[in-house]
Amino acid sequence: MSLVNPEDSLERQNEKLLNIAQALMKRVEQKSEHTGLAYQQFERAALLETQVRERTIELERTLDLLQESNARLETANAETEAARTNLAEAIETVNDGFALFDPDEKLVLFNSRFCRDMHDVMSNLTEGLSFGDYVDMVAHSKALALPADQTRAQWSAERMALHSESHVVFNVAVRWGRWIQVSEHRTARGGTVILQTDVTEIMQNEREERNKLRDQQARTLQATLDHLDQGICIFDHTLALVGWNTNVEGLLSLPPRRAVHRLQFHELLDSFDDGVKYSDGQSVSRLIKWAKQRQRRRPLKFEATRKDGRTLRVFCQEMPDRGFVISFTDVTAEVDAARAMAEINERLEQGVRDRTAELGVALAEAERANASKSRFVAAASHDLLQPLSAAKLFMSSLSDRLSDDASRGVLAKAETALFSVEKIIEALLDISRLDAGKATFKVQPVRLSAILEPLRDELTPTAAAKGLELRMVTADLTVMSDPAYLRRIVQNLMENAIKYTDQGRILVGVRRYGKSARIEVWDTGRGIAEEDQKAIFQEFERRDGPADNTGLGLGLAIVERAAAGLGHPLGIWSQPDVGSCFSLNVPLCDVSKHPETPLETPRTWGKELTGQVLLLVENDIPLSAAITLMVEEHGAEVLIAHSAEEALDLLEEIQLIPDGLLLDYQLGSGMSGVEFYRTFTKRYGKVKAAILSANRSTELQRECREIDIPLLAKPLDKHKLFELLVYDLPARARNADGGL
Repeated sequence: MSLVNPEDSLERQNEKLLNIAQALMKRVEQKSEHTGLAYQQFERAALLETQVRERTIELERTLDLLQESNARLETANAETEAARTNLAEAIETVNDGFALFDPDEKLVLFNSRFCRDMHDVMSNLTEGLSFGDYVDMVAHSKALALPADQTRAQWSAERMALHSESHVVFNVAVRWGRWIQVSEHRTARGGTVILQTDVTEIMQNEREERNKLRDQQARTLQATLDHLDQGICIFDHTLALVGWNTNVEGLLSLPPRRAVHRLQFHELLDSFDDGVKYSDGQSVSRLIKWAKQRQRRRPLKFEATRKDGRTLRVFCQEMPDRGFVISFTDVTAEVDAARAMAEINERLEQGVRDRTAELGVALAEAERANASKSRFVAAASHDLLQPLSAAKLFMSSLSDRLSDDASRGVLAKAETALFSVEKIIEALLDISRLDAGKATFKVQPVRLSAILEPLRDELTPTAAAKGLELRMVTADLTVMSDPAYLRRIVQNLMENAIKYTDQGRILVGVRRYGKSARIEVWDTGRGIAEEDQKAIFQEFERRDGPADNTGLGLGLAIVERAAAGLGHPLGIWSQPDVGSCFSLNVPLCDVSKHPETPLETPRTWGKELTGQVLLLVENDIPLSAAITLMVEEHGAEVLIAHSAEEALDLLEEIQLIPDGLLLDYQLGSGMSGVEFYRTFTKRYGKVKAAILSANRSTELQRECREIDIPLLAKPLDKHKLFELLVYDLPARARNADGGL
C-alpha cells in the first residue's frame, strides 16, 4: 500500500510526503522511549524527504522543458501564419484564378479571381469544399455555356475524367462569348492546383483568322469548281446541297442560287424532266436509296438522257464526312458521234463484204501510192527548201538595213519560225530518202566516246531540268558506222527517253556483244505496251508526251530507217509503268586496219530556248531592248514590261504564265523586283527567275537567297545570262537541229 496516490500530480504527491515527514518527526520528538520503531520511522521520514527533493527537481526540469516547447511552438505558429499570409498575398497578385486542393480533395486556398466569371460558384467557395462538389457547382452554373449536344451531367463526368490525369489543359466556354483556359496540375504531395486564365481575346483572334482562311478556301474552291467543264453538286451528310458551280445550273436548269441552297437530294432529282432515261438500271428511287445508305456508299457511274436529247454522264462519289459529290458531264456529242460511228461501221462492214473481190487491186494501188508518197515528199521537200533558203537570205540582208528595234524583233521571230519549218522539212526529206533507199552513208571508223560524251554534256542540263538523273557508262571501243547518222540515232533515243520519263533516271551504256558494240539507252519512264511497240516507229506516231506537245513524231521513224540503212540491228524492251530500253548493235572496227577519222566538234550554242516565253521587267528601255534582242536570238519569246504594274496587267490580259522571269530590282515604281516576284508567285506559282541589278549590297543578296533566285550583277555578262537561260530555265526544245 502506497503512502501517496500515484494518480495525483507531482506537486500534490510532494505536498503529502512533506506532511507525512513533518508528522513523523513530531511524533518521534514527543516519545521518550528510544525504541527501534522510532528509529525506523525516522529513517523512513528521511527517505521520504530525499524522494520529495528528487521529485521537486524533476518537476522543475519538466516545467522548464514545457515552457521552452511552448515558446518554440509560438514562434512556429507565428512563422506559419506569416507564411500563410505571404502565400495568400502572393496568389492574390496573380492575374489568373488560383485554387489549391489538398490530397484529401478539400479546398485549402484560393484567390479572388478564381471562378470570377461564375458568380453563383464564387459566392459558395469555402475552405474544406470537396473537389467533386466544386465540379458539380461549375456544371450547374448559369454562366457555363455548353454545346447543344452536351448535357450538364455529361460535362461533369468528362470534367471528373480529366481530373484523373496528372496534368491537363482545356478550355471552358462561359456566357457573353468568353473563354477560360483551365490548367490543372498534381502537386508532389498529391494535392491539386488549378489555374484559370481568360483566353477570350486569343480565341476571338483565332476564330477570326480561321474564318478568314475558311472564306478564302471557300472562294478558291468555288473558283476552281466554276472553271471545271463538268457540273458539280456537293451534298452534306444531311443530303442538303451545300456547294455547286455555274455549269450545273445550265445542265440541270436550276433556279437562282438562293433558291437552291440547302436543296435536298430528292428535290434535285425532281428538277429533272419526267422523261429522263437512266442507264445501267438506275432510277430515281435507287439513287435516293443510295444516298440514304448508312454504310459506306460505293461510287456510281451512269448516263441520263433527257427529253431534249441531251445526254449527261453522272458520277457519284462519297466524301469522308458522309457527304457526297455528284458530277454531270455533257456527253451528247460523244454519244451522237458513237452512234454515228456505229452506223458508219455497219455500212463499212457491208462495204468491205461487198468489195472483198477488189481487195487485191486496192492493195496494189495502196503500195503504189506509198511509193509515190516517198517520191513526192522528197521532191516537195527539196522544192520547198529552195524558196525557204532564199527567204532566209533575204531576211538576213534585211536585218542589216533595219534600224528600229521593233522591226528587228519581228524579223528575228520570223527567222526563228522559218528555221523550225526548215528543220521539219529536212526531217521529212531524210525519211523520204531513207524510204527510197537514196540516203548516202559514209561508213568509217568511229570512236564511241567521241559520240557519247558530247551528247552526255549536251543533254544532261535537259534531263536535270526535268529532275532526272542522266548517267553514261562508255567504253573505249571503235566501231564502223556513219558518224553523223550514228550520232543522230543515239541523240534521238536519249532525247526520247528524257521526253517520256517523268521521274527517275536515264542510263546510257556500251557493252561488247560478240563482234559488235551494243549501245543501250535505259529509262524509268512510262513504258510501251507490247502491242504498241511496232507502231511507235511509224511517221507522225506519238505517245502521250509532255504538256508542250512539241515535235511531229518523226524521231523514232528516222531512227528505225537509219539503223536499217546502216545495218545496225535495233532492239526494244519495254514494260508499262516500269521503263524502256532501246538498243543498237554496231560492228566493231579493227583500228590497225582502219584509222579513225576525227569527228567535227558540234557547236555549243543554238536555239536552245525555242518554245520558251520569258517575261522581262526592266524600266531602262535601251537595256530591255538589248536583252530582248540577245535572248530572242536563241529562240525564246520575250514579253516586255517597264514596271511591275504594267507586267501584272499584261499577265492578266494575256492569261499566260511565262516560263521564266528576268526582273530589274529597281523598277522605278512602288514595287521592287523582289516584291514583284513574291506577288507573282502568290498569283501564278513559282517559276525560274533572276534579279538584275547594279546593287551589290549584302542586303539584296540576302533577299535573293530568301526567295531562292539568282542575282545577276549589272553590267550584265552575256555568257552568265545565257547559261542561266539555257540551264536553269525549264527547256522545251534544247536541240537547235529540230531533232533528227
